[in-house]
Amino acid sequence: MKEEFLAYKLKNMPLKDKIGQMIIIDYRNITAMTIELEKLLTTYNPGGFILFKSNIATFNQTKKFLDDIKNASNIKTIISVDQEGGNVQRLDERVGFRKYPPMSEIGKTMDTRIAFELGAKMGAELKTLGIDMDMAPVLDIFSNPNNKVISDRAFGTNGEIVKKMALAYAAGLKSENIIAVGKHFPGHGDTITDSHIDLPVIEKDLESLKQLELIPFIEAVNQKVPGLMVAHIAVPKITRDNIPASLSKNMINDLLRNDIGYNGLIMPDSLKMKALTNHFTTEDIYLRCINAGNDFLLMPQDIKEAFETIYRKVNEGTITEARLDESVYRILLAKFDCGFLSDEYQQFLKANEKRIKH
Repeated sequence: MKEEFLAYKLKNMPLKDKIGQMIIIDYRNITAMTIELEKLLTTYNPGGFILFKSNIATFNQTKKFLDDIKNASNIKTIISVDQEGGNVQRLDERVGFRKYPPMSEIGKTMDTRIAFELGAKMGAELKTLGIDMDMAPVLDIFSNPNNKVISDRAFGTNGEIVKKMALAYAAGLKSENIIAVGKHFPGHGDTITDSHIDLPVIEKDLESLKQLELIPFIEAVNQKVPGLMVAHIAVPKITRDNIPASLSKNMINDLLRNDIGYNGLIMPDSLKMKALTNHFTTEDIYLRCINAGNDFLLMPQDIKEAFETIYRKVNEGTITEARLDESVYRILLAKFDCGFLSDEYQQFLKANEKRIKH
């Protein structure tokens, strides 16, 4: 009945709500609900909100802020955060959370129990604030010592260590019902250019990636990690162009979905990063992002512009509503599993009780 309920909800969802569900917004430098943010939430019903350090002061303040965000939309908003440990840890002693070491230190133990327990502890902390999704673990392999972007964020320098330790960490998050989002497909570990600043290019073919970078990602697919984040990295020997993987149908739909067989949530890295904005207009970014097969648009420059662009592209026929439906179904499924739709589901079951009996 779950599938029937989700299909019914999707069928009866207005186009504007479908578009909103595919957007994860950020809103920096505020620590409480504002009139402007509430208007954005009620107007566009974004599917997610990502928390940053500038949104955080104390535990009670953060909890209330996130509760207010979650309840403002007509479909509860998934609250996410980058909580890796080490230098990428938004929630710290200000909210009474532990300060965790970088994942390279965890990887050195080569003990999957330690990685699992770390993920579980982190997940339990996130749950106390009402956070649903962690943009972790890092599945990149730190194979290039000149790489300053990944560095000690990676669990190790070879595929087997990263595969075992990162997936154990993801299992720990799952044990606390946190949506883990492994990153950064197809692998950011052998780059020098920082994608926050410009577009990195990996001169490897598919076979070479399978021998190293893709090892943890293929295992993440096998282990059904619920989310994967795609990097702003060009892989011209696979795509035959310099389109970033995050905007490439060849990389997302063809390789990750069809060839590797991933059925979970897919999102690009932040759409504000210069690897994209230096080379594409925002309109082109949103169009390519959807048509490549992403389920979420993570942190568009402007939610109103993103919404209106997608709405217009659907009406023009350059984005099909069927393409949106594929993603929105996956998003609704994730929200169902988080318990967001339980009241509606019970109403649906009650309304269909007679039909089920017959």
